[in-house]
Amino acid sequence: MARARILVIGAGPGGLATALLLAKAGLDVTVLERLNTVGGRCSRLTLDGYHFDRGPTFLHYPCALKGIFRAIGKTLEEEVSMVRLDPMYRLFLSDRGQLDATADLARMEEQISQFQPRDRKGFEQFIQDNNAKFQRVIRTLQRPFTKFGDLFCPELRHLLPVLRPLTSLDKDLAKFFSDPDLRIAFTFQSKYLGMSPDRCPSMFSILSYLEYAYGIFHPTGGCNAVPHKLAQLAEDLGARIHVNQEVQEIRFDGRRPIAVKTQDDEFPCDILVINADFARAMERLIPNALRRRWSDEKLSRKKYSCSTFMLYLGIEGRLDNLIHHNIYIPARYREYLVDVDLRHILSDDPAFYVQNASFTDPTLAPPGHSTLYVLVPVTHQHPNVDWEKERLRYRDVILDGLSRMGIPNIRSRIRAELIWTPADWEAWQIYRGATFNLAHSLDQMLYFRPHNRFEELEKTYLVGGGTHPGSGLPTIFESARISAKLILDDLGEDARFLTPGPVEPPLFHIE
Repeated sequence: MARARILVIGAGPGGLATALLLAKAGLDVTVLERLNTVGGRCSRLTLDGYHFDRGPTFLHYPCALKGIFRAIGKTLEEEVSMVRLDPMYRLFLSDRGQLDATADLARMEEQISQFQPRDRKGFEQFIQDNNAKFQRVIRTLQRPFTKFGDLFCPELRHLLPVLRPLTSLDKDLAKFFSDPDLRIAFTFQSKYLGMSPDRCPSMFSILSYLEYAYGIFHPTGGCNAVPHKLAQLAEDLGARIHVNQEVQEIRFDGRRPIAVKTQDDEFPCDILVINADFARAMERLIPNALRRRWSDEKLSRKKYSCSTFMLYLGIEGRLDNLIHHNIYIPARYREYLVDVDLRHILSDDPAFYVQNASFTDPTLAPPGHSTLYVLVPVTHQHPNVDWEKERLRYRDVILDGLSRMGIPNIRSRIRAELIWTPADWEAWQIYRGATFNLAHSLDQMLYFRPHNRFEELEKTYLVGGGTHPGSGLPTIFESARISAKLILDDLGEDARFLTPGPVEPPLFHIE
């Protein structure tokens, strides 16, 4: 009997992990990638001998990725060289000084005491509270929500007492930290989801908890090393990966996809997996007449994450006053968040993140040189901002801002440079340039997010940040496991190897 032909559109981390798991199950798997390399937003960018991750720059909660490797009989530690970072990152808290986030809880408590002595106990309570929350949340993030009744599953019922769905992340953290800057230190992670802490649901307090409980890691060579390893292992198991193959059209028989056409060829399929940016893929590849819940009109009314303004800089010399990950928080942080999320305008004193990867990894720059990756959360594409006019002006705003991290006169040391704006992200096939996909508001999560077994079409599945459980590498890897298991279950294949294992304990003891 012929094996089902699986076709995956997009060789991002989610698409590659899905291909790997299905290839392990013995299915006939083909992956089509429009770029000339694998990784998607997690691919490598090279400028004159300086190497950068295009998007994600660190791996946290590696347990999700460990599960992918365990399912194929491998271990993450043996397949991908990684360094655990400590401190995890340095926060520049405007005029309040610096805070080095560390998983050494005693050192962290000492730093917290310097900001606000009574919040020292709050940190301990935060860890305990979120450990309990995470133990319940994780099972909800490891199962699909394909029908409305799934919202009444035991996992979610058990979660409700700690979920506090009507409480924002910022209000939830106020229980533990009276100091507003300390609250920022434990809520800025909501920008991983493209949301501000005032609008982000309180369940996402687990994001900062996961950093302390499971660490932040740098894969040698950058995060792009992960999709390259996934691709290699998938090909070892028989999957075929074709780069430079942009999908032009999906052919349908009714609501069932039967083939995918690229500029060079046509690829028949029995099952389609979409790993491309969700809203843009719908708009480009799925006829509007086939979409009811996710029609073009309804997509236009959905809430989307922020975007990012990027500077990729090759720098002469080292920058040892910065550690690997650095985050600047302006004094008027809340006003800046309103500029991004509600006013859709550019702030002249924004928050921004700087990766100084050469601090840890000498493979990324020529000897004696450094790479600087600068990310500024900004509004997604909006008529209020014309990036043709703002591109160079905002570059200067951010380069001036680097002096607040102790990097004066950076312009004279730049040897390679790329500016990347929300307009560039949009041209790169990301809907509205919203780099973190659909926003993670309560009405766009779980059942209300596009389903892993896509509800609009037959024999079609989604992986990546646009489906459940959401954006961010750990949840994207969970989406791959969920979707691969649904496919195998639907085909009547043995999917037991994809059953989640026990929740790994944190790296420290919880009282």
